[in-house]
Amino acid sequence: MDLKKRSGEWLKAEVVVKKEKGGRAGQKEKKDRDGSSSTFASSSDEEANLKLLQSQCLAVPSSAFISSLKSTIDIALSCWIFAADDLSWSLSAIQNPKGKDNGTGDLGSDLKTWLSSTFTNQDTCIEGFVAPKGKSNGGGGGVKHVGSGDFPSWVGKHSRKLLQASSLSPDVTVAADGTGNYTTVMDAVQAAPDYSQNHYVIYIKQGIYRENVEIKKKKWNLMMVGDGMGATVITGNRSYIDGWTTYASATFAVKGKGFIARDMTFENTAGPEKHQAVALRSDSDLSVYYRCSMRGYQDTLYPHTNRQFYRECRISGTVDFIFGDATVVFQNCQILVKKGLPNQKNTITAQGRKDPAQPTGFSIQFSNISADSDLLASVNSTLSYLGRPWKQYSRTIIMKSYISDAIRPEGWLEWNGDFALDTLYYGEYMNYGPSAGLGSRVQWPGFHLLNNSAQAANFTVTEFIAGNLWLPSTGVKYSAGLAV
Repeated sequence: MDLKKRSGEWLKAEVVVKKEKGGRAGQKEKKDRDGSSSTFASSSDEEANLKLLQSQCLAVPSSAFISSLKSTIDIALSCWIFAADDLSWSLSAIQNPKGKDNGTGDLGSDLKTWLSSTFTNQDTCIEGFVAPKGKSNGGGGGVKHVGSGDFPSWVGKHSRKLLQASSLSPDVTVAADGTGNYTTVMDAVQAAPDYSQNHYVIYIKQGIYRENVEIKKKKWNLMMVGDGMGATVITGNRSYIDGWTTYASATFAVKGKGFIARDMTFENTAGPEKHQAVALRSDSDLSVYYRCSMRGYQDTLYPHTNRQFYRECRISGTVDFIFGDATVVFQNCQILVKKGLPNQKNTITAQGRKDPAQPTGFSIQFSNISADSDLLASVNSTLSYLGRPWKQYSRTIIMKSYISDAIRPEGWLEWNGDFALDTLYYGEYMNYGPSAGLGSRVQWPGFHLLNNSAQAANFTVTEFIAGNLWLPSTGVKYSAGLAV
């Protein structure tokens, strides 16, 4: 399916099924996503690989094969439905440009976000049918936004008062020990109202919740509040090696708009040897993660689509552990590189912008990029990087952040030779710390030293995610511009 550029449309895309590794780039790769080396496949190699794949499929028990195929089809259908909803929202916004029924009221920001989400979900649908291999390793300025400071219409009056209050009154309580309304998070989610105009608050008491949680798109304005990082923990261990696609491996997945999480941990314990294993996947537009921890190894955090904000979070992993194609600002976060497999290269980001017209990217601001405790002893012998380009127009900006000596002096890692090095957009602005020096940085055409505040301002909360139009309604702390 193609989205073709017509008069008045901003986004063009031609989606082609390509061979991929680990749900990643659609080009042939010299490097697997675990940092190990591989070679280009010749046509004879491809035929041999196809025969091997066929023999492996035949060796899989029928029940397991059918279950895996059903899961893949379910993911594809889910992505198509999500894409259709985004297109519907876009058409509605065009017909009523001043309305705030589904977005911020900023027509430009809303349309670009939803059309980009449609494009990404279409791509994800196709990628779901391309099996990742076991070992896989993984330009332009911002958009100006205009609009009033009023809350979106889908944030009800009750929510505005509730979220600005110093304390929250939960609608229901989840407690593993049976002292609440529910003992599992998923039961509380299923009981929550659909398409709610007000925030529905789920308080999750301290405890370990071993479950996979999925919040569907019809669950609007859910807010989850825990007892703190490491105290309230939602944990799972799905992974690619154990038969899950990267997309479906998420311990916690959310699509409903306006989601807020506070004071809790999302975890995937599969370990580095299990490769792709997501702790949190988010498609929630206008979502907030405040004082949350995302723990894993490869592919820990998957901001898949839409506008998201992370504040005072702790994110840890090894390979591509912040990846996806959402439009995201991270503020005051701890981003910690963990010890992975022997001889593995660590990469923090793998942003997936595939079209230069997409507004997507990762902006990391006022944060601390360091080694996690398990890497400290071997930090000098482990190669760790700020990121690498998953897709052609990958975009990541790091501003006013501390970069420790865990990061290599060159800063960034190529994906496959010169792929995307002239089309990506990697920027740095006023960072500090042992590895913030720019003297040994990569000399790629797509790498940018942001020399002035006007350039950097494009990637702030106000400009990048239109945050001033919707973050006040959440009650979360945030810095609108370049000042702390």
